[in-house]
Amino acid sequence: MQRPVVVGNPVVSPVVLIGQAPGAREGPAGKPFAWTAGKALFKWFGQIGVDETQFRTRVYMAAVCRCFPGKRRTGGDRVPSPEEIENCAPWLATEFRLLRPELVIPVGKLATSRLLPFNRLDQVVGQRHRIATHGLTVDVIPLPHPSGASPWHRIEPGKTLLQEALRLIRGHSAWATIRRRSAKPT
Repeated sequence: MQRPVVVGNPVVSPVVLIGQAPGAREGPAGKPFAWTAGKALFKWFGQIGVDETQFRTRVYMAAVCRCFPGKRRTGGDRVPSPEEIENCAPWLATEFRLLRPELVIPVGKLATSRLLPFNRLDQVVGQRHRIATHGLTVDVIPLPHPSGASPWHRIEPGKTLLQEALRLIRGHSAWATIRRRSAKPT
């Protein structure tokens, strides 16, 4: 893993978003989802009433791993190893205990797999899952990864399932809470 550690704003929120790990550009930018995938992700949230600035000041952004895992030899970002994931796991567990979220939005296969068992994204995206994790019972609404490298969210059934997931997020009481909050500097 390569430094720096990348984290979102320190906000107390009923909504937690969990990504996989920062990309190469997030470290220099000092924030998660700061590049191409972020543009798509914040466009999705804009469709349901929260722009990027509001999101970053109202939703706690976490990740399975907090440092850039590096590039694969064949191109693209390397997926964190099981050992790297386990080394970072206590951070996420502590955040859950401190924040006690009502809604968790895992983004992509790796983040979703930390909360739900599944084989294919179409088995979990577009649904609300009620789970017990880290001593809490929370709602989980997974999203696909907004990466330009993955066409999943741009073709069927992913396109329809993404819209259904966004509809479920928009209708969740925790989302309503963050939409009502006035943006406050952190």
